Amino acid sequence: MLLELWKHPRPAVPVFRRDGQVVVASHRLAREVLADRERFSAANALDAVVPIRAASLRVLASHRFRLPATLANNDTASHAPIRERYGEVFAPARVAALRPWLTGLARRTAAGVAFRLRAGEAVDLDAAVSSEIPLAALARLMDLHDSAATAEVKRFSRAALELFWGDPGPERQRELAATVGPFHALLRGWAAESTGATGDVLEAYGEDAATAALFFLLVAGQETTSQFLTLLLHRLVEEPGLLESAPGLIVEEGLRLLPPITSWRRVALRDTELGGVPVRAGDSVLVWLAAAGADEGVAECPAAMVPGQRGSRRHLAFGAGAHRCLGSQLSRLEAEVVVAELAPLLPRCVVVAAPVSDPNLSFRMPSPLVVRLR
Repeated sequence: MLLELWKHPRPAVPVFRRDGQVVVASHRLAREVLADRERFSAANALDAVVPIRAASLRVLASHRFRLPATLANNDTASHAPIRERYGEVFAPARVAALRPWLTGLARRTAAGVAFRLRAGEAVDLDAAVSSEIPLAALARLMDLHDSAATAEVKRFSRAALELFWGDPGPERQRELAATVGPFHALLRGWAAESTGATGDVLEAYGEDAATAALFFLLVAGQETTSQFLTLLLHRLVEEPGLLESAPGLIVEEGLRLLPPITSWRRVALRDTELGGVPVRAGDSVLVWLAAAGADEGVAECPAAMVPGQRGSRRHLAFGAGAHRCLGSQLSRLEAEVVVAELAPLLPRCVVVAAPVSDPNLSFRMPSPLVVRLR
């Protein structure tokens, strides 16, 4: 299983078979797979990479854990209306209206980091910046309960990403289920009390569907941006010359070359072919998003991080087609504001501990990123 794609060199061929999957590294073919709902389904996107053992399933069941088709893996008739309702939550105008508040939050956060650094501390930017700001922004945009501490939400989201996309053994699975199960029960309570988009989904499709939507959004809506920020801030500390470009241009190049989701899955609905490679109905198709972003022809210098270069925005960091990420504008805004507010500080920093990523099929989950002043 290609569990650490960020360690693999970009393949020489656009499509190949590996570990029982058809792997697509070509930008053109990756977009084709993501957008073609006649040949490829998203139904397997949230399937556990390592089948969950019976003991762990019992732990999850004791907390009424159920995960019906939700935004990322829903190819049923309910997908479009659920997506449309949450699309209103993440509408560009609502996201743009967050900028003043978000700028203030990022500025205060940057000031706090600077104070600690000047006092001689080594600061973990993953914990101090990346883990805090996206979660706060998501909670504000979605009117989520703020009773859960950041550490608790992060523990849940990281556990969910490892349980479903990582490589946990039986004992580790039980530990993860013991974290995911209770938090899922908490989300069920939130869903039952929700108004707005989640309340509408609850009324139309029931408690399980509303809980599943919250489950996915609380993970994807903040964890991906959090991971991207850590990867991008690490790159900017190591290469401060990049900060000479505008924050928005830096963010787009970062999304192209450092996508937090390195791959995503589809399942073939019928026999077909991709780049001359036969694909059988039922085959798992792994779309290698990070490789697609660096494909020849995507950008003028596809392997180099050159903010503002032609083609920079042609990446697939947010997917494509009917399941394209609803939070793309929010993620861009958060990253742009954070880069702008930390830009004066980052060139004065040096990395003490570079972020480390555990084995995972799709998510980098880098942490920590410890820096100090030079």
